[in-house]
Amino acid sequence: MENKTTSSNFIRNIVIEDLQTGKHKEIITRFPPEPNGYLHIGHAKSIILNFELADEFNGKTNLRFDDTNPVKEDTEYVDSIEEDVKWLGFKWDDLFFASNYFDEMYERAVLLIKKNKAYVCDLTAAEMREYRGTLREPGKESPHKNRTVEENLDLFNRMKNGEFADGEKVLRAKIDMSSPNVNMRDPILYRISHTVHHNTGDKWCIYPMYDYAHPIEDAIEGITHSICTLEFEDHRPLYDWVVDECEMESKPRQIEFARLNITNTVMSKRNLKQLVDEEYVDGWDDPRMPTIAGLRRRGYTPEAIRNFCREIGVAKSNSMVDGQMLEHFIREDLSSKTPRTMAVLKPIKVIITNYPESQVEMLEIENNQDDPSMGTRQVSFSREIYIEQEDFMENPPKKYFRLFPGNEVRLKGAYFIKCNEVIKDTDGNVCEIHCTYDPLTKSGSGFTDRKVKGTIHWVDAINATPAEFRLYEPLILDEAQEEGKTFLNQINPNSIEVLQGFIEPNMKDSKPQDKFQFFRHGYFNVDSKYTTEDKLVFNRIVSLKSSFNITK
Repeated sequence: MENKTTSSNFIRNIVIEDLQTGKHKEIITRFPPEPNGYLHIGHAKSIILNFELADEFNGKTNLRFDDTNPVKEDTEYVDSIEEDVKWLGFKWDDLFFASNYFDEMYERAVLLIKKNKAYVCDLTAAEMREYRGTLREPGKESPHKNRTVEENLDLFNRMKNGEFADGEKVLRAKIDMSSPNVNMRDPILYRISHTVHHNTGDKWCIYPMYDYAHPIEDAIEGITHSICTLEFEDHRPLYDWVVDECEMESKPRQIEFARLNITNTVMSKRNLKQLVDEEYVDGWDDPRMPTIAGLRRRGYTPEAIRNFCREIGVAKSNSMVDGQMLEHFIREDLSSKTPRTMAVLKPIKVIITNYPESQVEMLEIENNQDDPSMGTRQVSFSREIYIEQEDFMENPPKKYFRLFPGNEVRLKGAYFIKCNEVIKDTDGNVCEIHCTYDPLTKSGSGFTDRKVKGTIHWVDAINATPAEFRLYEPLILDEAQEEGKTFLNQINPNSIEVLQGFIEPNMKDSKPQDKFQFFRHGYFNVDSKYTTEDKLVFNRIVSLKSSFNITK
């Protein structure tokens, strides 16, 4: 992995103090995703924070799947999460599943009942919401709160044995229904769900709630610093209550930081799943998705994502990051890595009338003019070539320096050509351009001192390889939502444009994940989903330039 500059942040300062005071001899962190969807760029920030924090202080990081809700979880998501963490460049020390702790969680719940700290409640979900109260009004105690310890132990055991239907009973903590923190108003610890679990099968029909399971998992694993996002700040008193009342030997410390929010980006796994399920996108790895799988397929590199996450840092308050910042880091990373080449996305044919009909010439062109070590390539040139439609105008405005009748331009790495005639079809559309070339203007020959203002790219029509190009814009428009409407109303109808064009023949053997800089078009990646032996498909990763300034 590349060298990284360690920047100070409040979490790192806490860790340093804990080590200096001897509170901890070793730092143990964890990345604990629920396997109910694919990871997104926000999870990447958490992965990088947890792993790099432990690495800096020679500690450990566990990968743990918080699989306590079998209704939403699947092994597909487990596999994808493992792949994403590895792809980002990290290796976990231990791999755990929360479901492996179900037996101990159950025993700890029995302990709470025996201590008269938990009870079985029969209220329905609607009644429980009514009893809970509001931020300004205290809640009401459940009529079942005063059941005896013996009755609660019996009912909880019968819940485990499958005697009750889903939703018929729950186990609740016995805390304080008048607490100003509504999370402490007798929260649910266990619910009934007759659902087969991906890991434990049909062994259990009761499952622990996240707020109960998570602190126990952390304590069992000896996690020293349980790092989570700000929405869990109000849950911290419950986290500490569970650790204390369940009499866990290890006492993890929960620390909250600001989650990642990016302009024009959905950062909710639930919403991302809706996009997939309702086929607004073609899967979790759609290149328009902010999932790690989607970014990988589009062509983003782990180095760019790591550098982006390090740059935005760790804060205590939420803020919005401009999506162009992520684009800045992928440009910066690919600039020195990718060969330059030419592709015509919207082709129009040019015939060079004074070039010999049967001649094919091989031109030597640099792969990266900023890095001579990347060498050169041989590019064929003949009488017929393709150029971009936007590089020709029959009636151009002032200061248009590309090709138009009577004007001369340079073909990149080749010759000067001059437009002499425009051929149109029966509908009046330009279908072919006739030009002449000056053989004394061959690039690099030094035989001419004439200058032209425009340089355009091209592809030899005789040997060109057909290809498909997919150009992307943000999937979500950052417009204020109207009342009663959802994020689906913000979907950009023009988030993808599919074009059929041509690439240089030397690229015909490109493989998925091969990356190139197409002259003037941007950085492109060979798509891993739709590319076949007979068809190359390229995803535009990012355009070449942006007005974004990272120093602002």
